[in-house]
Amino acid sequence: MRITGPAIYTENGWIENGSVKITNEKISAMDEMIINKDGEDLFDFPSDYKCLPGMIDVHIHGAGGSDTMDASPEALSNIAQTLPKEATTGFLATTITQEPAAIEKAIKNAGDYIKNQPSGQAEILGIHLEGPFLNQEKAGAQPPEYILDGDLDLFEAWQKLSGDNIKLVTVAPEIKNGLKLINYLSVHGVVASIGHSNGGFRDVANAVEAGATHVTHLFNGMSGLHHREPGVVGGALLHDELYAEMIVDGIHICPETVDLAYRQKGPGKTILITDAMRAKCMKNGTYDLGGQEVTVTDGKAVLASGSLAGSVLKMDQAMQNMMAFTAAKLEDIVEMGSVNPAMQCGVYDRKGSITRGKDADLIILDDNNQLVMTICRGVVTYRQEER
Repeated sequence: MRITGPAIYTENGWIENGSVKITNEKISAMDEMIINKDGEDLFDFPSDYKCLPGMIDVHIHGAGGSDTMDASPEALSNIAQTLPKEATTGFLATTITQEPAAIEKAIKNAGDYIKNQPSGQAEILGIHLEGPFLNQEKAGAQPPEYILDGDLDLFEAWQKLSGDNIKLVTVAPEIKNGLKLINYLSVHGVVASIGHSNGGFRDVANAVEAGATHVTHLFNGMSGLHHREPGVVGGALLHDELYAEMIVDGIHICPETVDLAYRQKGPGKTILITDAMRAKCMKNGTYDLGGQEVTVTDGKAVLASGSLAGSVLKMDQAMQNMMAFTAAKLEDIVEMGSVNPAMQCGVYDRKGSITRGKDADLIILDDNNQLVMTICRGVVTYRQEER
């Protein structure tokens, strides 16, 4: 396959009127001039279109009517086939706090699916364990009755059950054994993320010292910024060691606050996520999230209590919103949506940027930065007219 015409954003900057050759699911060549050969699929685009690396969503529960907690290969396949329609080519299948047996079923299913997942869909890069090691005071949409203290033995058993595919774990550092769990995760190569926490600035500092490098959906499910106690939000903004996820839908965080956080963290330490649940790409109505009834109306998902329950945000809309709410440019979006999450997932050697030898996970945007095409590991998985 060859893509010709658009500006291509590579690790070394833009190639205008560029060309990309794809061979056996990999990027095999990039140049300003690649001559098409017989037998190759050619996709030619205008010079004001752009070719970028595909987006990676490290925090997504579901889409298209399916959820990670459904614990079936059909559910994961449906999610993986839905996400390319919004520019996502890789993701972490994200769980929710539930009884241990339900979590175990979900992570085993995800681990099994990862071993033999087909091409032609967004790739599951691992599992994000969101709970149950959280603070009940900041449960949000996490069922509080199943929240647990930090438990190294339980996590170790779950990691084995998953086939070592748990890549990121959300932990409240102030809970019993929270710091011990964070340190254990860090030592064993799993990203420890501070989230659903009612701790203070000192708890964040202690977590960073223990090995935390990530913050789950900044501003949501955590103690806020106060002028006499910076809280988890202040700790997240002031510690350069921490990557901060943001749900940029204009609902979870208002545009001005997104801008405030972006000015502090910059593109180098911000990660765009959707935190989407099964209702994404579906109609308004009532849906399930972790055994709880969620009502979705015009882009907003809430529990009966009124608490936000994930989102129905699409990644390409998050990209557009980020550029509208801040001074971020397209190059910054690549850093926040591709490079940083690939780094955190431990897959930057094969994903997250356009360079020879990496997986051919690509997206094409038109002159208005609207998604035109998505390619997952060398397979065209979405074209604009299919949406």
